[in-house]
Amino acid sequence: MIGSAYLAAEDFETPLAEELVRRGVTISDWHGRLALSPDKPVHAAWALDVWTDPREIEVPSVKAAADALRAMQRNWAAYGAGHHRRMALIGERLPPVKARALGFPEAAPASHLGAWTLLAADRMLASPAKSSPFVNGECHFIEDHIGPPSRAYLKLWEALVRFGRWPGAGERCLDLGASPGGWTWVLAGLGADVTAVDKAPLVASVAAMPGVTERLDSAFGMAPEPVDWLFSDIIAYPDRLLALVRRWIDAGVVRHIVCTIKFQGATDHDSAEAFAAIPGGQVVHLFHNKHELTFLWGAC
Repeated sequence: MIGSAYLAAEDFETPLAEELVRRGVTISDWHGRLALSPDKPVHAAWALDVWTDPREIEVPSVKAAADALRAMQRNWAAYGAGHHRRMALIGERLPPVKARALGFPEAAPASHLGAWTLLAADRMLASPAKSSPFVNGECHFIEDHIGPPSRAYLKLWEALVRFGRWPGAGERCLDLGASPGGWTWVLAGLGADVTAVDKAPLVASVAAMPGVTERLDSAFGMAPEPVDWLFSDIIAYPDRLLALVRRWIDAGVVRHIVCTIKFQGATDHDSAEAFAAIPGGQVVHLFHNKHELTFLWGAC
């Protein structure tokens, strides 16, 4: 019996498997990038999507498979790891669900979405509920190929959409490790007042945006100061970043935090769990993350 399923991002099956083992979750099998478990679902930071109510269904025909899905609910996202032609035929009998690109700032889809796959030609796994509102956990955007100085902006867009909030006009933001300016570009574009902190300068186009102030300094040498939002995409060891985040939270001067936990070499699961244990915080692997996690924190 399958009690839960966890979809890893491409090439990140190993950290997901390691995390699940640490959580005491048994992996009975892999179906492509989908880890199948007999255990109840748990939050897994390295999973793009968690299937929280998986059901194994015998489907002797394409029609039987489509009928079974439609009998449960309307909207379904398919994850294909095999039997692609048969899955396509089943999908043709279902209401279309497209992975529409968002135009930031835009909220995540609110409509209910389930997930399904074929484990065998005559055996389907379907979960009417899952953790991500996106098809296979993949958050796509209408990209800007002109304004931002790097593709890091997509990571911040996704983090803010996952957070369900973003800075408003006039809010005070501190962007640590800002150069060349991808995240500062996002924040200034929202109308926020941004102080970009880095020993290296911003690109000129970002530095000239209204509301942007540069501070050529080390993020780790700064004393906490009152801000609405603290952002960090710094390349730093996770334990050092953890100490910085705890210092700012303990100072009581920040309302929201978004930072990237970057791993060099092996995944530092201890540090990831320490971030996740901070009250009011959550740790997630974004679709636009590489070998890194994102920490989201908001004061009540």
